[in-house]
Amino acid sequence: MHPAPSVILFSTLSGLGFGFLAFLGAGILLPSGWAAFFLWGLGYGLAVAGLLAATFHLGNPKNAVKAFSQWRTSWLSREAWASVATLVLLAPVALSDWLGLGLSRLPGQIGAGLALFTVLTTAMIYTQIKAVPRWHLWLTPVMFVSFAIAGGAVLAGAPWASLALLAVGAVLLATWRVGDGAFARAGQTLGAATGLDQIGLPTVFEPAHTAGNYLLREMIFVVGRRHARKLRLIALVLASLLPALVLLLPLGWVGIALAALLHLAGALAARWLFFAEAEHVVGLYYGARG
Repeated sequence: MHPAPSVILFSTLSGLGFGFLAFLGAGILLPSGWAAFFLWGLGYGLAVAGLLAATFHLGNPKNAVKAFSQWRTSWLSREAWASVATLVLLAPVALSDWLGLGLSRLPGQIGAGLALFTVLTTAMIYTQIKAVPRWHLWLTPVMFVSFAIAGGAVLAGAPWASLALLAVGAVLLATWRVGDGAFARAGQTLGAATGLDQIGLPTVFEPAHTAGNYLLREMIFVVGRRHARKLRLIALVLASLLPALVLLLPLGWVGIALAALLHLAGALAARWLFFAEAEHVVGLYYGARG
């Protein structure tokens, strides 16, 4: 599918932001004073920036309001409610840390759980789509949540952040390995898509139109295999291996900042691949899929 920049930024920044907010809310990192102001501001800034980026993919900004009304059936709507609930619930905890109010951390612990649930709802938006077999896997929410936890651990300076980053690398490798065969395992063919498989093996003689359309532009994006391999290596090294190594060096906050930037760059590359390599079954009608 076409990797829209707004969706890549949304899913990457919001995942990192809500992951970091989970660490702050749970009290794994307990800043105070202006350090709290800066760190909570960083978490809120990343989360809100990601959510704002998502609005550019809605076409009509009014659709953002409509997204809240379908929470019974839509993971997008559940994500909207979960994100707002998280940001509101964690606000008093953030103020308490900044101003030294000494408020209970129970709302923060609940908010930490909601933050990770928000990331899960984002993942489920894609996981539920059966028409994209590469996404319709249990590994998809595992990948989203693991990125959020690892990114939050890096920003929080958790002593086990390197292990979390290596876990992200393992999840990426598993996602790619399983995802590469997902379309074939789904058994979707041109014959099945058109209903003509009972009388033979159909082929595309001519396209149904002479100009491009939305489906060709958005649903049938093809990334070269050699290009994908290079990007996979870049994503694996930057999102997992290199920042894990940097954190093992005695660099203090400089190492944390460098590891976070490397991880973010790798996360962006991995998320670009997540969309670019997705194969929508609608491509079967155009002979663009197996």
